[in-house]
Amino acid sequence: MEGGAKPSTTPQAQNQPAKRDAFAELLSPKIKQPKHNSGSSSKDIPRKAHGGFHARDGLGAYIAKPESYPSTTVVYYDDDFVVIHDMFPKSTLHLLLLPRDPEKTLVHPVQAFDDAKFLEKVKKEVNKVRTLAASELRRKYGKYSVRDRERIEALDVEPPVETLPAGRDWEQDIMCGIHAHPSMNHLHVHIISVDRYSDRLKHRKHYNSFSTPFFIDINDFPLALDDPRRDPDRQGYLRRNFICWRCHRDFGNQFAALKKHLEEEFDEWKRL
Repeated sequence: MEGGAKPSTTPQAQNQPAKRDAFAELLSPKIKQPKHNSGSSSKDIPRKAHGGFHARDGLGAYIAKPESYPSTTVVYYDDDFVVIHDMFPKSTLHLLLLPRDPEKTLVHPVQAFDDAKFLEKVKKEVNKVRTLAASELRRKYGKYSVRDRERIEALDVEPPVETLPAGRDWEQDIMCGIHAHPSMNHLHVHIISVDRYSDRLKHRKHYNSFSTPFFIDINDFPLALDDPRRDPDRQGYLRRNFICWRCHRDFGNQFAALKKHLEEEFDEWKRL
């Protein structure tokens, strides 16, 4: 799947145009996150027994029919995974990796990742998406970054240099993991920039779910049987004070003050 999604074997996909190049799609200048409006049938989304839709089952439609969505929603897909833009991003870059294995997709991630073979497969795909996400951060913010300055200047040298300077390691600014209690039923991995700068980040749960051990790094799996993150309610991660992800200042319960501070930290972070 290097450089793009491998061809799907589904009948629907055979009638679709050639798969999009993953790097080209993700790096294209599309910043706004539109409302999801698919061409998929409502029968593809699980229903409640009394007729309504399960809001927590919303990711199922992307897993079932990713070809129904535009590139502004689905970054890429193949037989094993779908990568989408989060509908309600909690950072300036927020992707979701959705495994398509029917035996795992409705299993809690802590249990699903006890399967070593499945975990290895997911970690390998996460690393690919992390690289894509890092490239997108460089595209968006590299022009502001002191560490990327030499690299950017080398791009304009004539004749072109044989090897570009490495520049800023944007992969270090990407978090990849799951929530100890996922808000959606289908297994998904968050690939998210560290900035937590988004108008969709609106309350305590939003912030602390990405800023405490409630967010479990994919590389921490499999968890030991006595790992406290297996029981996040007892640990009270979501009820903790607001601590700045970057400078570690304690804002107590002052969410408005935290939000203002996050904007300042974002501006400094992108200029590193």
